[in-house]
Amino acid sequence: MKEPLVLLPGMMCDARLFGPQIAELSSDMAIMVAPVTIGERVEEIASTLLDILPKRFALVGHAMGGAVAMEILRRAPDRVSRIALIDTHPLAETPAIAAAREPQIVKVRSARFDEVMREEMPLSALAPSPYRKEVHALAVDMAQTLGAEVYIRQARAMQRRKDQQVTLRRCKVPALVLCGAHDTIYPVKRHEFMAELIPYAQLRVLEGSGHLPMLEQPEETTAALREWLKQPYVLQ
Repeated sequence: MKEPLVLLPGMMCDARLFGPQIAELSSDMAIMVAPVTIGERVEEIASTLLDILPKRFALVGHAMGGAVAMEILRRAPDRVSRIALIDTHPLAETPAIAAAREPQIVKVRSARFDEVMREEMPLSALAPSPYRKEVHALAVDMAQTLGAEVYIRQARAMQRRKDQQVTLRRCKVPALVLCGAHDTIYPVKRHEFMAELIPYAQLRVLEGSGHLPMLEQPEETTAALREWLKQPYVLQ
């Protein structure tokens, strides 16, 4: 029996982010979408999740979910059978980016949540396509569903995130690094760097996608995940 697949959504996203993949893969394996909304530090979120996750699992993390996935890998490498990192990066926030989160938090507390969400997830972060506005509208709806308090917690967690380069260098399980060519939030160069850190990692760049490839290019994303799930355990 295949090990369960754990999906970690990005910042201000919920299970709908992985809707197409859940629909396609759930007939083959158990799938669990775990929230990354439950703490003000990445370490706290990872620790809480490890208490409820299966004994061993395949792990997918998008954006902030990728940051949490790397922390889970650091804390419990024996429990992660393979890892996929999507539109994310392993570095700590720069002082400038960390400081820039403070006025965003102030805006959210001043009832300007929608304004901040437009800045956090601009339309320009998605690839040009007939479905661009539809995908963006879903992203906005996910953010509104989670609400202002979740944003503040997640912003604090990202503000304090730690560097995970050493974690990735020590990775000994099949790894996929996937991103959209049009992602302006975490550009392709960051993913090339991340893939170079991980022994034998596979890098996939989806030309017709931006920051949300699971929704922008669902078939291609699912195919990449299927290929990754079939990779043998050759790194142990």
